[in-house]
Amino acid sequence: MPATQPPVRSYDIIGFGDEVPGILALISAAREFYRLHDRYPRTLLMFKGNSQQGVGGHLVRGGLSYLDRSSIPQDIRKSLGLPTFGDPAAIYEEFLETAGVLEIGLDPRQADKALREMLRKAQVSLLSNIEIDAVLSDRTTITGIRLTNGDTYLAKQFIDATVNAELAQCAGVPKLKGFGVMGLPDSELSVTLTFETEGLSLDTLKRHEWQYLQRFTDLQDSEAQHWIDIAAAGNPALADQLRRDLRDRNGNLKPMYVGRDYIDVRCKALSIAYHAFRGTALSLQESGAILDNGNVARFSDGRLSWNALLFDVNADQAEALARGKAKPTPAMLREMAQVETWFRSLGATRVRPALELYIRHAGNVMEVNDPLSGSEMLAGGVPANEAFGTFGYHFDVRGGIAGLGDRASARGIGNVVPLKAPLFNVGMQHALVKSMRNLAIISPASGFDGYACSAGRIVEFNCAVGQGVGIAAAIALSQGRNLADISNLEVRRVLHQTGKLSRIYGRSNPIEAAQLDDFENRIAA
Repeated sequence: MPATQPPVRSYDIIGFGDEVPGILALISAAREFYRLHDRYPRTLLMFKGNSQQGVGGHLVRGGLSYLDRSSIPQDIRKSLGLPTFGDPAAIYEEFLETAGVLEIGLDPRQADKALREMLRKAQVSLLSNIEIDAVLSDRTTITGIRLTNGDTYLAKQFIDATVNAELAQCAGVPKLKGFGVMGLPDSELSVTLTFETEGLSLDTLKRHEWQYLQRFTDLQDSEAQHWIDIAAAGNPALADQLRRDLRDRNGNLKPMYVGRDYIDVRCKALSIAYHAFRGTALSLQESGAILDNGNVARFSDGRLSWNALLFDVNADQAEALARGKAKPTPAMLREMAQVETWFRSLGATRVRPALELYIRHAGNVMEVNDPLSGSEMLAGGVPANEAFGTFGYHFDVRGGIAGLGDRASARGIGNVVPLKAPLFNVGMQHALVKSMRNLAIISPASGFDGYACSAGRIVEFNCAVGQGVGIAAAIALSQGRNLADISNLEVRRVLHQTGKLSRIYGRSNPIEAAQLDDFENRIAA
């Protein structure tokens, strides 16, 4: 009998990677195509993770429940009558509402349900546990993806939502490793293994922290001061720094702040106590792993979800982790076991790590239509008349960028990273690939330059980009064009016509933007 040929299946749009911005892009594409043609496009979402463990990338399987929301200065909110987080992309607001988010805390279980329902209504098919064998192309466009099992999937438009732009890499799109955009290709942001605690009440947690605060600030408490010395690895300067962190600028102690569905741990009292228990330095560079100030999501059943356990990685390690389905290493799981022991000593009855890591960043692609830099963010982003929305966020490099200070010093420049967070208008040209014209990359690996990747990696921002890219994909399908040919203005018109256009309120900081532009250019040279 003749050998059976592996199947070839055809779609209109294929999304690779199930991070939430990519999912919302596919849903936006399907909805807009339906509006135009009264039928849904043939859409496939394929990803390397296990769909039985949840759909939604690092927000679901990675358990990143404390959402980073848009930051808008109070005076601007007041003058424009904006709510706390401004006016986010309509598709993102719908997702949060469907998942039951009050302010910041996203329950992965509810997120999975919400995304599955939104995908079902948009008639998007799912395919998980896959690996790419080859990307098929005709030099300027992708034609299909062949998987390691031999199956081939063809499409007209492709969306890559992976943290490392894996589909783009397989298609031959060049990518800079690590912070190559700053001349630091080996440096990378830390990764996090989030975890949930059960049985540890809010009152108990607050009591423990307050006791630590009182003891660590009592110089006569020799045992507590010894714990600080352990966490400082015997470094007097670091010990003093840790003590100073326990008080605000007015000299008051800094207990945790408790919101409706979240907790902001404002000082390192809990971190000092953990590292004293571990006998390790509270230094990412020295210890390779730290329990940092926690960003904690609170759920109605008493569970607490912690974004706090950081691991130091270089660029090659971040890329390998991303390609390895973001699974934590044995060493990370051993550290997690120590965290579990310590939290049980505080009263937790269960401590459960997430299935996957939260990988903040893993390099940036080149050859996009219009790269986006940190200085351009500070200058207000894309012109208001072509913007989809506005996003604000500080240049957050949690854990730091190894080698940045030394590189700046060697070039005779100071670190001019501005204290003011940019508030910038959102477009999509940094996500569209001019050398592979039917491909968009919606992720921290998009075409960011300089400090832009630190603010551009945030999910809420990428969901606004994803909504625009999805609409662009529907336009491209309808008109026989490629994604790279669609303008911001075309997408904005659709958002306006459908009543989905967010308010536009980006602000320019020209002096700081010029300073950062000089820094970004000189640091990359």
